[in-house]
Amino acid sequence: MAQTFDFIIVGAGSAGCVLADKLTANGRYKVLLIEAGGSDRRFWIKIPVGYGFTFSDPKVNWRYSAAADPGLNGREAYWPRGKVLGGSSSINAMAYVRGLPHDFDDWETAGATGWGWNNVRRSYEALESNDEWHEGRRRLRGTGPVRVTDLSERMHPFARNFLSAAQDMGWPFLQDMNAAAETGANTLPSEGMGYVRSTVKEGRRWSSADAFLRPAMKRDNLTVVSGALVEKVLTSGGRATGVAYKTKGQTEQALAAREVILSAGAVNSPQLLQLSGIGPAKLLQRHGIEVTQDLPQVGQGLQDHLAVSHFFWANRATLNERLGSFAKQMKAGMQYVLTRKGPLSVPVNQCSGFVRTKGAAQPDVQVYCNPASYSTQTNGKPQIDRDNGFLLCVQPGRPVSRGQINITSPDPRQAPLIEPNSLSAEEDQAAAIRASHLLQALASTPTMKSVTKERRDPDILGMDDAALLENFRERAGSVFHASCTCRMGHTAADSVLDARLRVHEMAGLRVIDASSFPNVTSGNTNAPTLMLAARGAEMVLEDNENGPLAAE
Repeated sequence: MAQTFDFIIVGAGSAGCVLADKLTANGRYKVLLIEAGGSDRRFWIKIPVGYGFTFSDPKVNWRYSAAADPGLNGREAYWPRGKVLGGSSSINAMAYVRGLPHDFDDWETAGATGWGWNNVRRSYEALESNDEWHEGRRRLRGTGPVRVTDLSERMHPFARNFLSAAQDMGWPFLQDMNAAAETGANTLPSEGMGYVRSTVKEGRRWSSADAFLRPAMKRDNLTVVSGALVEKVLTSGGRATGVAYKTKGQTEQALAAREVILSAGAVNSPQLLQLSGIGPAKLLQRHGIEVTQDLPQVGQGLQDHLAVSHFFWANRATLNERLGSFAKQMKAGMQYVLTRKGPLSVPVNQCSGFVRTKGAAQPDVQVYCNPASYSTQTNGKPQIDRDNGFLLCVQPGRPVSRGQINITSPDPRQAPLIEPNSLSAEEDQAAAIRASHLLQALASTPTMKSVTKERRDPDILGMDDAALLENFRERAGSVFHASCTCRMGHTAADSVLDARLRVHEMAGLRVIDASSFPNVTSGNTNAPTLMLAARGAEMVLEDNENGPLAAE
């Protein structure tokens, strides 16, 4: 006999863990959280530099691949997504970046009423506790569960060269690129570069599972089922009533007295809706799926960030000097095990910021600078170079091209078709060229020239506009910020969700994860996903405040 809960959450990722915590906190509701992956208690998950080793690990990663992309010269991109408690927050690079104020004002314009910057800023502030340097001492600013740490004192000394080069470019130094956005009064809030703030606590990754799920699991009203693949949302009379899922070879059902909430991510949430008969009617009929609700935008609107990176040989020590051989890696590993310090205690992404390209009215590119050079082996594991090197990278922040994600089979174990449709808009091609010019300028600053031993092939400095665009098509890759495939908007004609994250024309069903974004934010997407989930939980509780008591 199927067990009944008040709320069923599908996916224990960045968003699902937040929901599990907030929906169980008052003790009134019974909540079921279902996760396809398993435990996050793994060494390479907890160690900050370990995401290079979970990048392709099938035990914690869905390991998706996008279809051949015409805009990227027919290349097929690898798309890692977390399949583990904590989801992608357990395997990401830990950068905590809120995004820019105008990102969220644009959400509101797109139909997400109430999601403008002034509203979401308050949600961010409630989520965060910032462990930072202040007047020569460490302090904790804020009381939220998400630990956001200033690791500047542990960054490799070479990283200071990036900040000096930023000064050469006329970019301000930002002590905290998130706090700078709080002013909101400046014409160009958050422009500049600084050290990356990271979701790291006391030398260990601090994922959504750490911040939200573990406290929630101590409550009797939360049930967590891991290693279970949800195959379908059950519906009746235009309402979501539960889910069917497979665990240990057996198909089970669970019923929801109030709501089913999909938090399976930008790939799996639209896939599950389509498998459940909620999506474009022609697509569903083609795969023999009965149409429960014809919603043509399910799976449409996909956005992601593309970044192009160039490596340089350095004439002085970088992280390669500390990690460029097996013996050095073992020494660093021992230091980490004994002290939780050293090069393994800090993510490789060390400096970043939002800046303007020529003629832009507001920051339109995110810059990344890493004091290391490396490659990815055929097995997906990182291989750091023995010789000293560094990376410069640029990412256009607000692409307008949109792709799609659609099922290829009624079998839930079959991966969906991911079509990014990269650079299909002329605006994005122009943005790629402008961003590449900015990388040329950064590499040509007096500071970067002074520390560069050799420019590695391909040498971006000699490229004209046509060559820069071709270089971007040939070498740019996803930075794994997939979003918008179940986006909020005005109506079912232009979106999947209303501004309260409810699926159009389906009662008792919401989607709360990065797929809900109306458009991708300017930077890394984990922080906005956490914020969206926290606000979404508030909406769920408000909308159920006067309903019946907890499920029996």
